[in-house]
Amino acid sequence: MTFIVRVPELSEAAEIADLHVMTWRETYTHLLPDGFFDEEYVQGRHRLWRRLLENPREEWRIRVAERNGRIIGLATSGPSTAAEGQEAARERQLYMLYVLATEYGGGAGQALFDEVVGDEPAQLWVAKENPRAIAFYRRNGFTFDGVEEAYPGVPALIDARMVR
Repeated sequence: MTFIVRVPELSEAAEIADLHVMTWRETYTHLLPDGFFDEEYVQGRHRLWRRLLENPREEWRIRVAERNGRIIGLATSGPSTAAEGQEAARERQLYMLYVLATEYGGGAGQALFDEVVGDEPAQLWVAKENPRAIAFYRRNGFTFDGVEEAYPGVPALIDARMVR
């Protein structure tokens, strides 16, 4: 069955937040401390998605992939940020690209990526312990530039910057 990629509606904020949490659980549970996905974390994702969808900004691209009326993936990109004392490597940054594990290999991740980044120069941060994502980004022309940082509050989760 096929999927569609589209701009999400405000009424879908809770569903997208729940998907965000679920994809993080699928991808990062082995790297995160017990209790990471507590109620505070879940509610934080709900607040984030409500805020993102309530106040759309032209420079941000937010898309979801949907199959049979169910959201199966999400992606966002926007203006780049840099860590303190660093400069952004590119103007556009991919902030999120998450697809349910049951949907891996079905094309939704690539379709989402194409919608929010396309062929533009961009930067992104990827967990060094996420070989599937690293391979995906390499297929899309990204390489590591040597900049790394610990994920805030989770020192075992090291992010590395990739650029294209």
